[in-house]
Amino acid sequence: MTATLVETRMLPSYVQGHWWEGTEGTPTRDASTGEVLALVGSDGIDLAGAIDYARTVGQKSLGALTFHERALLLKALAGALTEAKAELYRISAGTGATSRDSMVDVDGGIGVLFTYGSKGRRELPNVHTRIVDGNAENLSRDGSFGGQHVYERIPGVAFQVNAFNFPVWGMLEKFAPAFLAGVPSIVKPATPTAILTEAAVRVMVESGLLPEGSLQLVCGGARTLLDLLDMRDHVSFTGSASTAASLAVHRNVISRGVSLTVETDSLNAAILGPDVTPDAPEFAAFVASVVTEVTSKAGQKCTSIRRIIVPVEMVDAVIGAIGERLDSRVTLGDPRAEGVTMGPLASVEQRDEVRRSVQALVSGGGRIVHGSLDDPTVTLEDGSNAVAPDGAFLAPVLLRFDDADCEAVHEIEAFGPVASVLGYTDVDDAIRLANRGGGSLVATIASYEPETVARIVEGIAGYHGRLLVLDRDDARTSTGHGSPVPHLVHGGPGRAGGGEELGGIRAVKRFMRRLALQGSPAVLTGLTGQWRAGAEIVEGEHPFRKPLSRLTIGDAVKSAEREITLDDIAHFAEFTGDTFYAHTDEEAAAANPFFPGRVAHGYLLLSWAAGLFVDPAPGPVLANYGLDNLRFLTPVVPGDRVKVSLTAKEITPRENEEYGEVRWDAVLTNQRDEPVATYEVLTLVAKK
Repeated sequence: MTATLVETRMLPSYVQGHWWEGTEGTPTRDASTGEVLALVGSDGIDLAGAIDYARTVGQKSLGALTFHERALLLKALAGALTEAKAELYRISAGTGATSRDSMVDVDGGIGVLFTYGSKGRRELPNVHTRIVDGNAENLSRDGSFGGQHVYERIPGVAFQVNAFNFPVWGMLEKFAPAFLAGVPSIVKPATPTAILTEAAVRVMVESGLLPEGSLQLVCGGARTLLDLLDMRDHVSFTGSASTAASLAVHRNVISRGVSLTVETDSLNAAILGPDVTPDAPEFAAFVASVVTEVTSKAGQKCTSIRRIIVPVEMVDAVIGAIGERLDSRVTLGDPRAEGVTMGPLASVEQRDEVRRSVQALVSGGGRIVHGSLDDPTVTLEDGSNAVAPDGAFLAPVLLRFDDADCEAVHEIEAFGPVASVLGYTDVDDAIRLANRGGGSLVATIASYEPETVARIVEGIAGYHGRLLVLDRDDARTSTGHGSPVPHLVHGGPGRAGGGEELGGIRAVKRFMRRLALQGSPAVLTGLTGQWRAGAEIVEGEHPFRKPLSRLTIGDAVKSAEREITLDDIAHFAEFTGDTFYAHTDEEAAAANPFFPGRVAHGYLLLSWAAGLFVDPAPGPVLANYGLDNLRFLTPVVPGDRVKVSLTAKEITPRENEEYGEVRWDAVLTNQRDEPVATYEVLTLVAKK
């Protein structure tokens, strides 16, 4: 169905740095009232121009910034969206979302930006595009040739196709890691809720914070866009399995190297452990979790609980408890009405699709034990109660499958406020039923018995992307079954699509390519910004006297020697209380196959190393905040002499701060030049 511009406003797209409007499109309607809110259409939009703009202007503007600068922009964008939350909530209500639903979507998306803003500054170097991956590999006997894995951003565009259920969070969960990687995004929202995505993008554009070309928005169809992409680009898709399958076999994915990440809806499960009785805290937490997932966003979540797997003898108790909580806690109606806790589905079309799916579940062996498919009486915006024929309302529906092996319950997903109860006979049966979903985003295990939890986790881990163990200890603090967090992977195998969205810095690397660099230590040092053994070092002025503005990779100090005595070892043992036999008992130490006799404490050697390389006078070094990768390699016995070399390995200035971080390569050797210990010293150093 299409409508012309004279009927209502066109929802604009944002391409090539400008807002653009078509002339006709599909109506998007208020989910509660049926009122037409806007027309969504993209006929005539210059998709090829948008892609070229991203690959050129967007790549250049983002590449001019460091990871830390982009991270700070994400934080600032989160602040701009936070200031606009009231307006975003108002628009969100028109999509059927209650205030709590909007919090999950809008605040959840803002939280993603804040998280990546923080993780980008903490976990990534302050460079423009390159991330060093793992340790260097020595590929020659004399150390003159080696290799190093690194990540480099892809040189194209991140094109995202989003589902209707999370118009803000769904966009920002993809945008944040792509932006942090330095890759521009083109966002294509689903038509029923595109009005909210457009509002969020408008806030970001009008903030003035977005680098030119870093974000574009296409409201309406973009079916030909994949035809224009190639190996430079990445597509992130969230939606139906059938659409995902068509994308996966697109010729440009198969033959032109377009990378594709897919997340599709899945038949997620909640498993009640056999140890849980109706009076156990885990039972109440389990029932509350199910009701939350059935009603949050009106059940329109890819992570919602679809299959409730419980011991056969607990089926009646679980159904009764869920029904009682639904009746006492859920008020269905217009989200703008006071007291409403569950709104309509996103559209009448979506409601009708859910009804068809429920009917298919019933035909496949299920029976409705709570709720119905009839038009419900709901609370309207004015507070009155009536049937709303133009709204997309559907009351929560709970089904029971007496035969837990019915194919329908493991194949058909009703993407709304619908869940089914299945009984299992033992733990192995519960595992089998959970895995019949064919791959899921998430499962919850409610149990307080460690052995049971361990068995279920081991049995279903290969079929799931995330597992939540729900018990009395975390019931109040858990983020919940259906709430992915940006720190951890969001995705799942098999039916769930096989992709990974979010997951901390893992998600950033989705928009980068891993490659191997090979060369001399000097070449690898220059390309990675990390000093490698065998590369040039610079001795002279003590590097601790140099502020960040003068310090360079390879600045080094080599110390004099210090001899270890038996008295030193005995004093350290007495002074610290570390009287382990290898330091205090000659006979016992000699019997140890790793020691020739009494040996010096490793931490005594580290303390001496610090004394050998330190410059004691006040200077630009502000603090030592840790050691990384410490290894003790050769025992030190009385009479050995040790010395240390300290080399500036990596320098990371902090944005908007007067200091930065310096990672020093430290090598402690004995009089035979054998390495005694290797480690990295972490310091904070003033910029000036």
